[in-house]
Amino acid sequence: MAIGQFRDVENGENNTLEDLEQPLVIKQEKIVSYEDEYGSDEKSTEKSGSIWMVLLSTCVAVCGSFEFGSCVGYSAPTQSAIREDLNLSLAQFSMFGSILTIGAMLGAITSGRIADFLGRKGAMRMSASFCITGWLAIFFSKGALSLDIGRFFTGYGIGVFSYVVPIFIAEIAPKNLRGALTTLNQLMIVTGASVAFVIGTIISWTTLALTGIVPCIFLLVGLWFVPESPRWLAKIGHEKEFQTALQRLRGKHADISDEMAEIQEYIVTLQSLPKAKLLDLFKSKHIRPVIIGVGLMVFQQFGGINGIGFYASQTFEEAGISSKTGTIAYACVQVPITMVGATLIDKSGRRPLIMVSATGTFLGCFLAGTSFFLKGYGLLLDWVPIIAVSGVLTYIASFSIGMGAVPWVIMSEIFPIHVKGAAGSLVVLVNWLGAWAISYTYNFLMSWSSSGTYYIYTGFSLLTILFVAKLVPETKGKTLEEIQSCINSDRSRRQDIIS
Repeated sequence: MAIGQFRDVENGENNTLEDLEQPLVIKQEKIVSYEDEYGSDEKSTEKSGSIWMVLLSTCVAVCGSFEFGSCVGYSAPTQSAIREDLNLSLAQFSMFGSILTIGAMLGAITSGRIADFLGRKGAMRMSASFCITGWLAIFFSKGALSLDIGRFFTGYGIGVFSYVVPIFIAEIAPKNLRGALTTLNQLMIVTGASVAFVIGTIISWTTLALTGIVPCIFLLVGLWFVPESPRWLAKIGHEKEFQTALQRLRGKHADISDEMAEIQEYIVTLQSLPKAKLLDLFKSKHIRPVIIGVGLMVFQQFGGINGIGFYASQTFEEAGISSKTGTIAYACVQVPITMVGATLIDKSGRRPLIMVSATGTFLGCFLAGTSFFLKGYGLLLDWVPIIAVSGVLTYIASFSIGMGAVPWVIMSEIFPIHVKGAAGSLVVLVNWLGAWAISYTYNFLMSWSSSGTYYIYTGFSLLTILFVAKLVPETKGKTLEEIQSCINSDRSRRQDIIS
């Protein structure tokens, strides 16, 4: 599962199909800010200030991230029980599992307009309301229709959360804390999914649905005690509220005059930039970044992450081990490995990390596929469960350390600022469609051939390594201008060779 944020988060422009924001399970390693784009000086914005309100506001906002993870992690530990209690067919449960991504895609499409119209806090309140409604529908479900409606509602809610939570955090955080605080978004998504995995093995699926309401309640209560995003207030022209909110965030005695001026200047600058359309991306000067962006999303999703993650318990059962044991082990791997990946991305570089990650997913899928192959032919049956668990855990650990996060970091770096909105539309749409395709087809592929399914994912992991080695540039330690220069020089060299 992967979720990312790669457009300028302080823009706050409408988020339609041409301003789409981020997909299923993603990583905010860098949020492009006005300091990054325009080389603002490094003076502290907190002069004599306090950060306790920033930390409180962030803690409240990431309740939405935890809710995101809870929704994503719900289907894995509950598959067997829901199918048995409600007598669902494989196709019906596959629709239940995958319809979350359809709702999330629609939520992401509309989230920008909602966040601009209602404000960041208003958008989070609306998202929480959708999630609560969805969980209640699932709790009271007696058949497939109400399950799907509830799952769709939670999907729509987390689609909005996926945009507004990292936006809100990036807009309230001082520059020296922005990177650290925005990484909490991905960490809480993974934590929410892991908690759902673990407690779902202990309690019933209906009770687990009720636990999904808890983060929403904490969010709704907490929003009464934190300020609105000052950048949104400045954007809509509420000068007095803008100053009050910024003062609360920086501390009663902090000097906020410089930061106020920078925010206002940046908003004016962004509004003056030309806005590219989707078709502009296919011009020759943008085609290589588009190929890189779309390619990374295709390989991220078609490596199988949403199928393996959504239906982990079934995979462990088919391998011949306890679904509870396997699911708990799966959950315990995700959080610490995600934390390791966050520390490595700016040290090891993007290309090495994503290639190592893809190598690990290749190995994990190969091991899992081999375990099912051996089971099918009655070979080494005592070893089959061990190989299967080792393969799945190797896969999720490898994915968490690189493939889940790095594509979104690269997205934030390879597109010029004036096409990031349109590029985000295309790239995220591809990612969501891939997430739906994999989560819907996984059970059918497993029914066709368990080993064949994992060998297909193995092939995509291998292609990922070749794709990155051939086409993806290293962006670590380079300014956005240097990255663009590197991409353009490669394009010119290729044209010269063709000529």
